[in-house]
Amino acid sequence: MPEPTKKDDGQPEENVAPDSGDAPSENSVVVTPKDKDGDVTASTPSPPPPAEDGSTPKKLSIDLPYDSDPESTRGRKDSVWSLGDGQPSEEIEKQNDTPPLSTLLIERPQSGSINVGGDITFVAKVEAKDLLRKPTIKWFKGKWMDLASKTGKHLQLKESFDRFTKIHTFEMHIIKAKENYAGNYRCEVTYKDKFDSCSFDLEVKEIPEGSLNIDIRSAFKRSTDGQDDAGELDFSGLLKHSDVREHKQEEVPEVDVWEILKNARPDEYEKIAFTYGITDLRGLLKRLKKTKKEEKKSEAFSKRLEPAYQVDKGGKIRLVVDLADPTVELKWYKNGQEIRPTPKFIFEHKGTQRIMVINNCQINDDAAYSVTAGEEKCTTELFVKELPVNIVKKLEPVKTTVNERIELECEVSEEGAKVRWMKNGVEVPTGVRSRYRVKSEGTKHWLIIEDATKDDTGTYSLMATGGTTEAHVQVDLKPLKILMDLQNVTVLLGQPLKLNCEIYPGNIPGRWYKNGQLVQPSEHISIMHRAKNHNLDIESTTIHDAGDYTFVPEGYTQTLSAKVHIIDPPRVHLEALNAQDNTVTIVAGNKLRLEIPISGEPAPRVVWMKGERVILDSGSRMRAETFADHTCLTIDIAEREDTGNYKIVLQNEAGEDTASVKIKVVDIPDAPEAALVTDVGGDWCTMTWEPPRYDGGSPILGYFIERKKKQSSRWMRLNFDLCKETTFEPKKMIEGVPYEVRVFAVNAIGVSKPSEPSKPFIPLAVTSEPTVLVVDDVTDTTVTMKWRPPDTIGAAGLDGYQVEYCLEGTDEWILANKELTEKTRYTITGLPVEAKILVRVKAINAAGASAPRTIQHSILVKEVIEPPKIRIPRHLKQTYIRKVGEVVNLVVPFVGKPRPKVNWLKEGQPIDKTVSIRNSDCDSIMFIRKAERKHSGKYELSVQVENHVDSAMLDIQIVDLPGPPQAVKIEEVWGNNVALDWSPPKDNGNAPIIGYTIQKADKKTMEWYTCIEHYHRTCITVSDLVVGNEYYFRIYSENMVGLSESATVTKNSALIMKEGMQLKIPEYNDRDFTEPPTFTQPLINTFAVAGYNATLNCSVRANPRPKVLWMKNKITIIDDPRYRMFSNQGVCTLEIRKPSPFDGGVYTCKAVNDLGEAHVDCKLEVKVITQE
Repeated sequence: MPEPTKKDDGQPEENVAPDSGDAPSENSVVVTPKDKDGDVTASTPSPPPPAEDGSTPKKLSIDLPYDSDPESTRGRKDSVWSLGDGQPSEEIEKQNDTPPLSTLLIERPQSGSINVGGDITFVAKVEAKDLLRKPTIKWFKGKWMDLASKTGKHLQLKESFDRFTKIHTFEMHIIKAKENYAGNYRCEVTYKDKFDSCSFDLEVKEIPEGSLNIDIRSAFKRSTDGQDDAGELDFSGLLKHSDVREHKQEEVPEVDVWEILKNARPDEYEKIAFTYGITDLRGLLKRLKKTKKEEKKSEAFSKRLEPAYQVDKGGKIRLVVDLADPTVELKWYKNGQEIRPTPKFIFEHKGTQRIMVINNCQINDDAAYSVTAGEEKCTTELFVKELPVNIVKKLEPVKTTVNERIELECEVSEEGAKVRWMKNGVEVPTGVRSRYRVKSEGTKHWLIIEDATKDDTGTYSLMATGGTTEAHVQVDLKPLKILMDLQNVTVLLGQPLKLNCEIYPGNIPGRWYKNGQLVQPSEHISIMHRAKNHNLDIESTTIHDAGDYTFVPEGYTQTLSAKVHIIDPPRVHLEALNAQDNTVTIVAGNKLRLEIPISGEPAPRVVWMKGERVILDSGSRMRAETFADHTCLTIDIAEREDTGNYKIVLQNEAGEDTASVKIKVVDIPDAPEAALVTDVGGDWCTMTWEPPRYDGGSPILGYFIERKKKQSSRWMRLNFDLCKETTFEPKKMIEGVPYEVRVFAVNAIGVSKPSEPSKPFIPLAVTSEPTVLVVDDVTDTTVTMKWRPPDTIGAAGLDGYQVEYCLEGTDEWILANKELTEKTRYTITGLPVEAKILVRVKAINAAGASAPRTIQHSILVKEVIEPPKIRIPRHLKQTYIRKVGEVVNLVVPFVGKPRPKVNWLKEGQPIDKTVSIRNSDCDSIMFIRKAERKHSGKYELSVQVENHVDSAMLDIQIVDLPGPPQAVKIEEVWGNNVALDWSPPKDNGNAPIIGYTIQKADKKTMEWYTCIEHYHRTCITVSDLVVGNEYYFRIYSENMVGLSESATVTKNSALIMKEGMQLKIPEYNDRDFTEPPTFTQPLINTFAVAGYNATLNCSVRANPRPKVLWMKNKITIIDDPRYRMFSNQGVCTLEIRKPSPFDGGVYTCKAVNDLGEAHVDCKLEVKVITQE
């Protein structure tokens, strides 16, 4: 059916139809006419207020006409559905067949049907919470027809968006539908990669015609509230209302509503329903549709049955039909079952009329009736109106006492009527186990309560369809009589206790209380009630059973009370200590709180004693306290003197008891004596100590050892497992660092104080043996040995080396050096010629001498001649080039024995005094502090050992910048080209010329520009010169050192003239543009922020170009990285990088040229921004 439409503002359109006697429905759904052709759409208003007469609000539903109705649904109450309760059964079945595939649509268009010329709206909704933009929607008819291009007079498409609910609403309005509009439609929604679609059908019907001739104003009203048959035609429910409503209905004049509906347009149905109080508009339209379809010319009936009949309960009704052929066999049916003649159903024949009379109509006669004549059939429905049941005799108030019988009686106007019994507005339960019993006989009804209690007091009422009656029932208690009161009892602990009393009436229950707390039956306590006797028994009493007992009869304010007193001899419960021999051990310095349970009733007097001294409860360090169930001895700080036996004495009126407790105070042991370090290694030592004098009353379990560096205050524990012995060997110490050690004694109580630190000791170790011992030199009386330092020296360092030797064949080692030598080379002197000796070397430090390193073979004391050999370095095998002014430092190694004689020559002549020569046993060094060009040449080095000579040649070249080229001249000028020619420089700087650099300058500006660099020839043609300009040229020579310091300029200039024209240059007097410096823009006082760059700017004019100087506080700024100076086109800028307050002051810019000078000043202040 059509989708409910809404107003533009998003609120549903509300129309409330008045009802003649009924309150507004809970979910009213009305039909709003759209046009004169009678199309309607449904809208749902907000719930109306509750009915004033207290009756349950009814739901109004409509049923739009359909073309067909299944035969199986006719006459059934579930054949009409309510819009307020859900969807029609046809659509529910359809939706179940095709489950929704929607991922975008939250509400899909629904199929619907309209009459020709009517309007209908289809609505689709999309939730936009997860969408970034509006989705795209398309409406189609059939498979491919896009309706977006068909909008106009009969089709409108509408879109809206609710900003609060984030929902897009898309509507398709079909206006004044035609028959060809019927068919299948489709709605497609797309958003990015998401897609959703929905198909729906539109049925366009012709407007049916027909007539109805029965009064239906009271028929089409709902009888149930939201049940499964809501919306069905139900006259019986309507007839159950009060007399007032019936009176109001009787006042409405008799009008043939069927006739009005037959002649009215469909858009007037709602108005007619409101006018005549018809609330079930849906059922009305459905019946009208059926009636109109069945109104066709009948061949068997000349007059058919009316669509519906109404009769009062107990009344009689006649159903009459006229036959076209009286001979046709006629049969009557009730709900499909054939009716046989009985006293209730009487059949009559009057001419062509056939009459069925129904006598004494009851509720079960409310059914669908039909009559068949041959092949034809006509049907009707009979509605039996049930008369209200009135109260004939009202209930009467009752006042009685408990345990009595209560009987409430009422009489109604009808036998077998159904009534409801209520108590205080709640229905009375009447089940099998209920205390209430209901009885009825004819028109009388009783409510019986056999054994009344006080809870039965209240207002009882009986409700019938025609009224209500109520009466108050008051149930009071009977007077209480105490036949035997409770008595106070004193019981010995563990003996039985019995409390009993007698009261009247005897069937009154009661509760027992102890000290105001309810007593419940248990294994310990038994409670009994027999007739008048109430007993409380305890087989074995405890201290907790003493107290005030009270018995309270239920429902009465009177109580019975008694006191129970339980006595018990005193007793000390030492077993609670759970200590062997009742001995308690406490660590000295700790707090001891010794709690010993005691018992006795009444509470005994407790005395604590140590020897003959009584311990009072007011002591400062040691005190005794007594509580209800225990006594306590407290020692705040236990001392060794507190060890001993303590006696406890208990007394009360029932007897006396004593007990004894032993307290033992233990302590940590005394500190051991200071440890003694007996042996020291490189990273270890051995230490011993004596046990402590006092072990604290507990055996010594072991010792902890700690060490620390002497200059440190941090002790480090060396063992985490107790050391059982009195010796220990600390390891992993740093060699050469002074250490101290100390010891802790440990017993079961704890750790003692540390011993006194030991005397400081230093772990030291000798070095490893020297390495690589070799013979360096041998003469006739000396042997020179050479070695390398030990691989491991240690923290003790290395004081020096000791060299020893022994003659071959002896075991006596002779010390060669009386004093230690720090060098790794030593010459042993005074040796006999051609003797053979062995040599060894030891490394000595504070820990002693290392293992010796001995040479493997004996040494013959005899000098050996080695021919000289010069070993020239690779870079000296080619020409050694240096610039003028650089340092020359040449090292030439050689070998030979004995020490060779060294001689240097230059070009066969002795060398200059400016060249320094230093010789050693193995090399010769040539050193020139500042090289000059005269130092260039070939040097010869000769090395001689007796008759053996070796020599080598060294080529040294000292280079300098070249001189400028010679004879630079302009050879020819043509077009925009100039040909230049020149000669090489006289001085090439002692290096070959590798190129020339040519530059040009316009005569007007005389600013030089480079034309070409690294040019190798001595002639060139310069091209692309500007016509009309006059040029000068200059040339630099270049060698490996660089460009010459000066350049040679052409004497004449080259004028580039335009071809074919000759310009006669007039003579002008040159204007003097020179002027002294003048500042056109001065400096301005400036404020700068610390940490941010600041700039000072001014402008100066002068010719020739002035030299610009910047000063701070009259001091010139030179090569300071904090300042950057710029000068461009006369604008002078000083940039101060990230200034600080110390950069503030007076800054001066000074310009100087040959004609004069000028300056300007400004003040700079640097501010520091402080963060608040």
